Amino acid sequence: MGVDLRQVVAGVLTLTMFVMLGNMIKRDHFDSVEGKFPGARDVEFDSEKVSEQGVVSFSKRSTNGPWIESGQELKPCWKESTFDEVEPKGFVTFSLTNGPEYHVSQIADAVVVARYIGATLVLPDIRGNKPGDERKFEEIYDVDKFVKSLYGVVKVVKGLPDDVSIRDFTAVKVPNRISDDHIAEQIKPIFKTNSNIRLATFFPSVNMRKTTKTSASDSVACLAMFGTLELQPEVDEVVDSMIERLRTLSRKSNRRFIAVDLRAEILGKKGCHGSSSSGTKSCFSAQEIAIFLRKIGYDKDTTIYLTQPRWDESLDVLKDIFPKTYTKESIMPADKKAKFLKSEDSEFEKVIDFYMCSQSDVFVPAISGLFYANVAGKRIASGKTQILVPADIPGSSASVTNHFSPYISKKNHMAHSCFC
Repeated sequence: MGVDLRQVVAGVLTLTMFVMLGNMIKRDHFDSVEGKFPGARDVEFDSEKVSEQGVVSFSKRSTNGPWIESGQELKPCWKESTFDEVEPKGFVTFSLTNGPEYHVSQIADAVVVARYIGATLVLPDIRGNKPGDERKFEEIYDVDKFVKSLYGVVKVVKGLPDDVSIRDFTAVKVPNRISDDHIAEQIKPIFKTNSNIRLATFFPSVNMRKTTKTSASDSVACLAMFGTLELQPEVDEVVDSMIERLRTLSRKSNRRFIAVDLRAEILGKKGCHGSSSSGTKSCFSAQEIAIFLRKIGYDKDTTIYLTQPRWDESLDVLKDIFPKTYTKESIMPADKKAKFLKSEDSEFEKVIDFYMCSQSDVFVPAISGLFYANVAGKRIASGKTQILVPADIPGSSASVTNHFSPYISKKNHMAHSCFC
């Protein structure tokens, strides 16, 4: 029995059309996002439109995950030349507390206040969670960079003059992202009466979304938040060596790795269990993160860095699915562990985690909060916009573009007001 060549060709063409149609459906169809962080509404994206807007650019060869190329590092919108130099009168002191995600905001508030009232800023110390856990600023951050970056904006001194006592200072609590109005009404009158004040920032909200309201201090706040803090050389070297170690372990993914902010002690707290009435979740377990990453397309060869201080058995399920999962103790240079891994509450460890998450190829915040918000700000500035918010995906798979942080997809982080 003979075969009609025309029938064969027609069959091949029909099959090809079905394959092409299937690929189009997979590319253009996106599941709705569920269980996002508080304040993050469900969003649907069109991958081609997102690409045209410059938000993402997919790798040409992505054989083991939905890796996305980083964008260009953004340029500051603020200009130092626009700041008029002011002759300072009096002093402002403060401390950096609770970890680097708070340090960024505390620095910004202190600089804005000192600039507005015309005071000299005293270099802060760094205080941990335990009584007596104090460090000098220069143990973690680069003092010269900090002072030079604020030249002409705020005068910075390393300590108080001998004739000025800390007992003469008035303690003042200020809200994070302090406004000019608050300074004028609540702080300036105190400073006029007693020209020395000590600030303590409190956080009524960890929301870092940009606002439509502008003020004369916006440029100062942007400079202080994004242009003043750099790690001192030894700490910076440790972070660089750990990143290089992870890249060496990531040959199958073209030297790329994911950083996940996941800490067992926080996951064990009551607030992490279940969902709110709106269906949102504030944190995700190791198992939930593993399932999430697999469903959006990352394979078993993906390298993952965790902010968890020491390995915990609750992380085993994540390592079973992604064998290349590491905490800092397994990738830090051996000669640095004695200094930088002294205790689980070490300020060094918190700072290392913050900068590891800021510089990774992908950042996944398993925990909602200020760490997520301020890491997002640093990543936006450097063009590393692949920040993926976890969710409980109902199906077997989902597009990675469904899970971009609203800080990225909506460009609603305050960093977008600071960079062009």
